[in-house]
Amino acid sequence: MAADSQQPIIVVKKIVHGGHHGGAWKVAYADFVTAMMALFIVLWLLNSNQKIQKAVGGYFNDPKGQGKMVGSTKSASGEGISIRKEDMSELKQRIEAAMKKEIKDFDKLREFVEITITEEGLRVELMESAKSTFFERGRPEPTGDGKEVIEMLAAQLAHLKNKLVIEGHTDAKPFGTPEGYSNWELSADRANAARRLMVLHGVENHQIAQVRGFADQRLRNKDDPEADSNRRVSVIVRFEDDLGGEPKAEPAGGHGEAKSEPKAEGAHH
Repeated sequence: MAADSQQPIIVVKKIVHGGHHGGAWKVAYADFVTAMMALFIVLWLLNSNQKIQKAVGGYFNDPKGQGKMVGSTKSASGEGISIRKEDMSELKQRIEAAMKKEIKDFDKLREFVEITITEEGLRVELMESAKSTFFERGRPEPTGDGKEVIEMLAAQLAHLKNKLVIEGHTDAKPFGTPEGYSNWELSADRANAARRLMVLHGVENHQIAQVRGFADQRLRNKDDPEADSNRRVSVIVRFEDDLGGEPKAEPAGGHGEAKSEPKAEGAHH
């Protein structure tokens, strides 16, 4: 009877999992890997050129493609925005802000870039200095600074429906080559070089209404025909009202036509 009255012995086993068998470490490791990927992307961007940086930044700022930076423009989807005369001041401010933000050492170029609203439209002028700021001396090829400014301008204008006019101007310093290459050819070639560069960076061919070469016939500084600022390339965004018509003649004044006979440009231009 005593044996029958004994209580059964119950053994309870507790299984304790070691810390290394849990799943918390996986979450921490995943966070670490994500952070490392983000670090590598940042390091890659820091060592990339400005074109790639703008393209990547444009995507993340506007992944739906509504932005105005390279790699994220409405022109890529066949859409566009028409800027009316009353909205040109807003476009002017946007271009100025983009130049300050996107162009390296823009403070050194500021005095050679002028953006004004004229009777023809919004005019962006890239004026030369004695050091050949935007184009190589006596040649139609743009300099590094010239390429950077023109590419940035193309990114800002590529989404517009407004027609664009590109002009080349020279000063009146004597110059000539045995082949007859004069300031007429140089002014037209510089304007056309700017057109090609803008088309490569987002502007559609059909956006370009005209490419003009004026030589020294529309001096910016008539009091000093040989002034460096007379050598310039201008990009005009025409008013929406002018989309179907011919570009208006530029009025006399700051950009008016010179009365002097055309001369060849100096080799140092």
